[in-house]
Amino acid sequence: MRIEVFTIFPEVLAAYAGASILGRAREHGHLDLRIHDLRDGADDPRRSVDDAPFGGGAGMVLAPGPLFASVERVEASDDGLARPLYLLSPSGARFDQDRAEELAEGGGFSLLCGRYEGVDQRVADHLADGALSVGDFVLAGGELAALVVVEAVARLLPGVLGNDRSAGDESFADGLLEYPQYTRPAEFRGWPVPEILRSGDHARIDRWRRAQAIRLTVAHRPDLIEARGGLRPEELALLAEVGEVHGL
Repeated sequence: MRIEVFTIFPEVLAAYAGASILGRAREHGHLDLRIHDLRDGADDPRRSVDDAPFGGGAGMVLAPGPLFASVERVEASDDGLARPLYLLSPSGARFDQDRAEELAEGGGFSLLCGRYEGVDQRVADHLADGALSVGDFVLAGGELAALVVVEAVARLLPGVLGNDRSAGDESFADGLLEYPQYTRPAEFRGWPVPEILRSGDHARIDRWRRAQAIRLTVAHRPDLIEARGGLRPEELALLAEVGEVHGL
């Protein structure tokens, strides 16, 4: 999959994208991540990309000229631009696991990182195909948001995690939080690992994990349960069964 990112801080993204999961995904050819410097679209010696806002106000705004020029330069290249192009903005559509899965199933996409007080509205209206938000908060720029989107999507691509089953067992799969995880030692400071996880009975372990995922979601994210239309009859039965056996 090809993902293009436009930013005024390419070195920030390059450093993170060269390590860990993203680094391996790029090395093994699962992810073609291309990072473009928005300052390459500037037409002055200082490579300026921002200007004061019309109407006054604090801060600076990313100007349309350099942003359009940067994107159009890539679009005119032999490989073209990976569309759709999303502006990263607090006013964008919420980015969540469902959107990550949707993007992972496509052929590629591009991200445009805002900065300062934002970008000229004409960029959102006439250059971007849409906007994404990673949460109801404001960052200094879109770079961290871009890395969130890239990593959330990349880890869903076949071969990236090594074990393709991992993504299906995690939080938000089937609208539930992930079940608790334990590793050695079997007892730490008097806190033991649940006996069932050491039983070797994988069918019972799977049912216990499913029940734990349901229980944790009910306790910590009831909004996820509501979005699924409530608990399903088989889930209520499973909670009753596992609760009786294991004292949940």
